[in-house]
Amino acid sequence: MASNSTKSFLADAGYGEQELDANSALMELDKGLRSGKLGEQCEAVVRFPRLFQKYPFPILINSAFLKLADVFRVGNNFLRLCVLKVTQQSEKHLEKILNVDEFVKRIFSVIHSNDPVARAITLRMLGSLASIIPERKNAHHSIRQSLDSHDNVEVEAAVFAAANFSAQSKDFAVGICNKISEMIQGLATPVDLKLKLIPILQHMHHDAILASSARQLLQQLVTSYPSTKMVIVSLHTFTLLAASSLVDTPKQIQLLLQYLKNDPRKAVKRLAIQDLKLLANKTPHTWSRENIQALCECALQTPYDSLKLGMLSVLSTLSGTIAIKQYFSLAPGNVGSSPRSSDLVKLAQECCYHNNRGIAAHGVRVLTNITVSCQEKDLVALEQDAVFGLESLLVLCSQDDSPGAQATLKIALNCMVKLAKGRPHLSQSVVETLLTQLHSAQDASRILMCHCLAAIAMQLPVLGDGMLGDLMELYKVIGRSATDKQQELLVSLATVIFVASQKALSAEVKAIIKQQLESVSNGWTVYRIARQASRMGNHDMARELYQSLLTQVASEHFYFWLNSLKEFSHAEQCLTGLQEENYSSALSCIAESLKFYHKGIASLTAASTPLNPLSFQCEFVKLRIDLLQAFSQLICTCNSLKTSPPPAIATTIAMTLGNDLQRCGRISNQMKQSMEEFRSLASRYADLYQASFDADSATLRNVELQQQSCLLISHAIEALILDPESASFQEYGSSGTANADSEYERRMMSVYNHVLEEVESLNRKYTPVSYMHTACLCNAIIALLKVPLSFQRYFFQKLQSTSIKLALSPSPRNPAEPIAVQSNQQLALKVEGVVQHGSKPGLFRKIQSVCLNVSSTLQSKSGQDYKIPIDNMTNEMEQRVEPHNDYFSTQFLLNFAILGTHNITVESSVKDANGIVWKTGPRTTIFVKSLEDPYSQQIRLQQQQAQQPLQQQQQRNAYTRF
Repeated sequence: MASNSTKSFLADAGYGEQELDANSALMELDKGLRSGKLGEQCEAVVRFPRLFQKYPFPILINSAFLKLADVFRVGNNFLRLCVLKVTQQSEKHLEKILNVDEFVKRIFSVIHSNDPVARAITLRMLGSLASIIPERKNAHHSIRQSLDSHDNVEVEAAVFAAANFSAQSKDFAVGICNKISEMIQGLATPVDLKLKLIPILQHMHHDAILASSARQLLQQLVTSYPSTKMVIVSLHTFTLLAASSLVDTPKQIQLLLQYLKNDPRKAVKRLAIQDLKLLANKTPHTWSRENIQALCECALQTPYDSLKLGMLSVLSTLSGTIAIKQYFSLAPGNVGSSPRSSDLVKLAQECCYHNNRGIAAHGVRVLTNITVSCQEKDLVALEQDAVFGLESLLVLCSQDDSPGAQATLKIALNCMVKLAKGRPHLSQSVVETLLTQLHSAQDASRILMCHCLAAIAMQLPVLGDGMLGDLMELYKVIGRSATDKQQELLVSLATVIFVASQKALSAEVKAIIKQQLESVSNGWTVYRIARQASRMGNHDMARELYQSLLTQVASEHFYFWLNSLKEFSHAEQCLTGLQEENYSSALSCIAESLKFYHKGIASLTAASTPLNPLSFQCEFVKLRIDLLQAFSQLICTCNSLKTSPPPAIATTIAMTLGNDLQRCGRISNQMKQSMEEFRSLASRYADLYQASFDADSATLRNVELQQQSCLLISHAIEALILDPESASFQEYGSSGTANADSEYERRMMSVYNHVLEEVESLNRKYTPVSYMHTACLCNAIIALLKVPLSFQRYFFQKLQSTSIKLALSPSPRNPAEPIAVQSNQQLALKVEGVVQHGSKPGLFRKIQSVCLNVSSTLQSKSGQDYKIPIDNMTNEMEQRVEPHNDYFSTQFLLNFAILGTHNITVESSVKDANGIVWKTGPRTTIFVKSLEDPYSQQIRLQQQQAQQPLQQQQQRNAYTRF
């Protein structure tokens, strides 16, 4: 997935090259449009969306749409229909049309045709263009006229266009509202046309008066036309209007509940439930306690399972929001003390053991959400109900491998994870239930249950060594066949085993896993298990698995990738032999680890390709190497207090220099260098974090922990040795490990807290530098290295792919050739950009705005060497733009007063929805040559000519003196 997106991005990296490709592709399609054969013309038209996707810049899109408009103007109806479909598919590119007037003029000419089908297609075309021509009065007039047409096709097209324009234009919506009202209430209008006209009213939300009049009309329709179809369409339009205008949402909830309770028709009840679900998702805060109570009463009274399922799905949605807190906050005392407030609980308890799986799942979800969100109440009985309900659902669904049972099982397992996180004391019983049920479950269910076990165990250390026996027994039993489900189960179960044994795996466990993998002999499964071992810190197991895969890959790039992973695992395995107080052994372990890391980085560099440069992986490993070297250097520095103690005159030197630290000898300067080194590493980790926009949260947290390790050591050096007096421990206060999302994070946080306590206890007790101080620093390093490094998901897998492609204009034909600009003029630099996504856009974070930074520096100066103000020598500008439909553009006005060649650099970074800035790149450079303008050149020549006779006269005077 990621490689495909990377490939397309890199293929179009150079703008000059891309423009050439775009022109040739456009010419090829233009040739097809000019063909005399209808089939070739249609083929050319339908290939345009692919062209827009590949070259999404306005110059090409404008030309292409003008050509399509010509085809629309002169072609037959089938070609027009093809152009309409292309326009609708390319909706996000419409705003890049530069000549909108010319484009609309060519399209609009067909509206005067005698053919009603041609007029209908034109109306649909205008409706599709509503986002770029919302206020075109001629389009508004044509739609109004066509609504009165006697041709059904034309009227339907006019209804489509009216809906689109109403959504975009307030003026059109105000003008058309009365017309639609008359048509709906008119006796001459057929019922099927009324049903198509009513949904237009959902767009009448531009102001309060318009929304109110639309609501009144809909209210009349609901009461005047009680037929099922009319009520369903009117109610749904009512709901969409209320959701958009926001003001009338509480009234709409009451109206829907009224229909749900009183209307006997099941179709109307289903529609009411569907709309209530929509409002529960969009505006849960507008639900009052009475609304939820009414819904509970309806669910308790209805004899139909399908309706009960729908109502419970609404309640389960509400139970995960603030509405549930509002429901219980007004109830005095405990949940059970108020009979009304207990209706929700009563309903959930009743449904937990229902014979319909869906109803049971929603009942369990409601109970879980109440248990987790209402923490202040004494809900021991409710907790037990939730656990028992989950257990019964687990037993029921784990025996069935049908899609419905698996979907229900996912809901139950999600509730288990939520319950274990919200109520940690229940996690042990939940885990034991899962382990017991694993033996008898179907393979598909086992996979999901293993994921659930791993998720709970990552948050809370509930999987003890005592449970390993059960897991290993199960591991021996499964995997007899090489089916996909068995392979998936092997990976899932191995992950649970790695999580359960966060310390080193025993030889017996390793032997069982390897033996099972050899019998299955699927290389991809082995790789996935090795990847999980690297993620959980089981590097000895990972190394053996990577080693076994080296000879099973066809590409040398894959070979080098696996070899680098093997070397990294070996390097980390070397650090497991570290022992406290044994500093010489620590130095040799770090040296051994560095040896394998250097081998690994060489392999990793060989594994990278232009399409897959592995930039994050290389930078992460380089930082790890530099960190290990910094640790080794600091231990050597600490040892130098013994090997090279301060000289006898050190005290005198310190008094002379006025620096008390100089009495410690050379170690003081070395410590200062070490502190700066660790701060520099922390800064580089911060840069890596900022460059990893597509990384998942666990990977980013891992990078953050590495940065905190560097800051911790630099703070310890400062607090113990360099500046004990001013060291503050407030900002480094012990942060709780309760919110840690993984065992690795928990252990790292524990080490941080322990080191800070040690440093604080030593601070100001002894004058620096003593052996106590150096021992504390060395022990801190060993404690940090004894926690096995976790290689997180982004190191192996890129789930989200986001890239920005920039185009600058003017741009030279040859990248090395400069653009000529006169010195008395300013250059208007236009920067256009396109945001490109992989298959899962916005999975972790979305781009809110793009920050463009333009800077220019003088490369070489030509002309006279006179003094110039520094302000005129450089340009530094920054603009923030918000992409719309993944496109953005802006302009910069640059001044080049100095003659010579200037280097312009345009760099982009992005800001996400949380306001965090990410340095994603790219960085584009062009050259500008500033030339002297003719007027200045003429004046300079005149001045030179005027100065020449004066110089000659001075020379003659000098000669006459002699």
